[in-house]
Amino acid sequence: MTTVLLHGLGADRRQPLGIFEPVVQAVSGPDELIVAPDVRAHGGFLAVGGPSDFELDRLAAEVCERVPAALAEAGHVGLEASEPVTVIGISMGAALALRIALDGLLPVRRAVFVRPAFDDRFLPDNLRPFPVIGQILADAGPAGAAEFQERAVFQQVAAASPAGGRALLAQFQAPDAARRAMRLVEIPRNRAFADDAELAELDARGIRSLVVAAPRDPVHPFPISERWAGGLHAMLELLPARDDGQAAQTAVLRERVARWLQKE
Repeated sequence: MTTVLLHGLGADRRQPLGIFEPVVQAVSGPDELIVAPDVRAHGGFLAVGGPSDFELDRLAAEVCERVPAALAEAGHVGLEASEPVTVIGISMGAALALRIALDGLLPVRRAVFVRPAFDDRFLPDNLRPFPVIGQILADAGPAGAAEFQERAVFQQVAAASPAGGRALLAQFQAPDAARRAMRLVEIPRNRAFADDAELAELDARGIRSLVVAAPRDPVHPFPISERWAGGLHAMLELLPARDDGQAAQTAVLRERVARWLQKE
């Protein structure tokens, strides 16, 4: 079996690898093929392109085009059409994982959606800080972090979750952040699904899914995770809040995902 790991907006492949690689290996064994591609304008994917390149469907297809090359590098000849795939995505990666499964881009058998932030709205309120960051980065570069801290969109997040506020500010220090600012402007303008009926298609196809959420996370609101879980007919696991300790949240995340993967 193959596991595909997908990172969040502004992160890179190291994010899901650091969290989930030991989990997958412990559950599935050292022979499990783990692929963690960088999304366009993230990590080692240096190209930026234009606004249309950041549509979620296009990003999902592009990610899947990179999977065979990654498998080849690992010494695997390719991914058979019938070979089952597990896909695990964090935030933006959850939206991409959903599109991959819904669009049949890979033979997904099970999917884990961690702290989803996208729903059926274009630029929902919880994602509005990102285009603001992107525009400030394009205009002022990393030094624009001070200006962003004066904006209401930052102060509202930081008041609800200091850890969430720090995560937003970290976008200014991401590698090559100014040149890649378009990703923050365009990606949040996408919706992950059309309606609840589209979410239900995964269950109808026999794709087993898990949604993982956390409280007090204004960028990844719990009601969005609840909606995903309800529409997918999926189990919903609740983590400790990030503000109660990142290490504690990660430990519980690993434990819950491992337990769910072991059920099959």
